Order: sequence, then structure tokens, then C-alpha cells
Amino acid sequence: MVAPLPTGLSALAAATSPSHKVYAVGGYTGVLRSSNLLEAFSPSTDAWVAKAPMPTARLGLAAAFIGDQLFTVGGVNNGYVNTVEAYNPSTNTWAKRAPITPRRCCAAVGVSNGILYAIGGENLSGLLNSVEAYNPVTNSWSAKSPMPTPRSYLGVGVVGGVIYAVGGYGRHGAYLNVVEAYDPSTDTWTTKSPMPSPRGALAVAVVAGVLYAVGGSDAGGPVNTLEAYDPSTDTWSSDPPMPTARLALAAAAADGKLYAIGGSLSDEVDAYTP
Repeated sequence: MVAPLPTGLSALAAATSPSHKVYAVGGYTGVLRSSNLLEAFSPSTDAWVAKAPMPTARLGLAAAFIGDQLFTVGGVNNGYVNTVEAYNPSTNTWAKRAPITPRRCCAAVGVSNGILYAIGGENLSGLLNSVEAYNPVTNSWSAKSPMPTPRSYLGVGVVGGVIYAVGGYGRHGAYLNVVEAYDPSTDTWTTKSPMPSPRGALAVAVVAGVLYAVGGSDAGGPVNTLEAYDPSTDTWSSDPPMPTARLALAAAAADGKLYAIGGSLSDEVDAYTP
């Protein structure tokens, strides 16, 4: 374990900055409360530092860095939201950005060539397979080819500009092992080798070109599973499990390590070195 989160959280989001700090944002604190907390973790000091809170508290959001700014997308706060807010670490300030359509929570995001892609999720209409692309230069969204499998609480990792959508909850609450890859250069999807352990509410991060899928839940409840996918060979392997089974956690990679953050209303943070 490394330094714990200041607050136990579920359904939070995490992303790594160009300066190799891990940011944990939003989530669920229990008792029907959404969080607007933003905490920054420095691997070099093994410490979390509170930053300016996100303007809109929400759980089930997604987050990623585009350049040097952290973008937070969607979520739930007294209903599904289409909120997009951007955090600038250099000024410790937030700004609103163009909202995403439709409203959603429990989507995943990935960044390829400076464009953010929001994938899947759910709203009052049910599970989504839509893909929307955000261009920070024009502050605008555009629709892309939909993902073949509608799902929420999936994980996403980006390797070589290709976006991999992993697992999640499918129709009728199914635990999915589906892996589908989106190539922004051709706006097309390709099915890849399935994840060995079907699960939803997992977290995904990429270390040295390998995608790691950690935690989540299956029919038996929270799991501590860690499995690694190598896009160059389209193969999966099993890695040592997380110390504690957790679902609705977040993951990020920094300095060659995978960080599994929160989940199951825990403040636990675990680091794995491949």
C-alpha cells in the first residue's frame, strides 16, 4: 500500500498529469453524497494534497488529461449530468467546457492525438454505445462510430493511439469480458481477445504499452483480479491480485507503476510494479 486517500470513495475517476502526478476526482462518499474533491498524489513524496474542488460534485464521472489540463466528463448528481469541467494545475482553477450530449454516467474516456473520446455509459434511456469526441481547440463535441457493445462501468486504455474498451456491465446486468478497439484514424471498431475474467466496475490503466484491468465485480461480488493485455500480441495474462477486492475504483499509471485507487468506499491505494 501507499498513502491512502484522505476520503474513502467509490465511483471516482483518476488520471495522470504530464508531471507524473496522479489526480483523483469526484466519486461517492456514502449516504447518497456525491464528492467534488480533487486530490493530487505525488509518487516521489507518497503524499496526497488537496486541490481546488471541482465545481460540480458528481459520482460515476470520467476523467483524463488533454495536454496539461484535467477534463472531467458526465456523472450523476441528483440525476444524470452532461457537465464537462477542466482543471488547470498551474493555476489551481476550474473552468466549464462544452457539455456532452447525451447526459450520462459510468462512461469511460481516452485521449488520442489530443482529442478526448467519451465511450459508452448509461442514462435514463439505458445502456449506451455512443462515442463522442471532444476537441479542446474548438471546445466542441462530435459523434463517432458507436461501440459495438453497449455497456457501462467499463474501462478504457489507450496504446499507440488506439482506444481499448474493456469489460463493464451489459444488458440485463451481465458481467462482460468483451474487448473492443477503436481506431480514431479510421473511425472503426475491431473485436479483440476477451478478458479472461468477466467483470464490471473495474479500472484500467496502461503501463509501458500494456493495458492492466484491475478489480471490479462479478456475480460473486467485488474482486481483486489483475489481468494484463498486450495489444501487440492480442493476448491476456494473469498478474498478482490486488491486496483487497474492490469495485468502482479508479486506476492510473505513473513512473512505471499502476495505482489502484479507492473503490468500495475505501481509502486504500495500492501500487503495482509490473
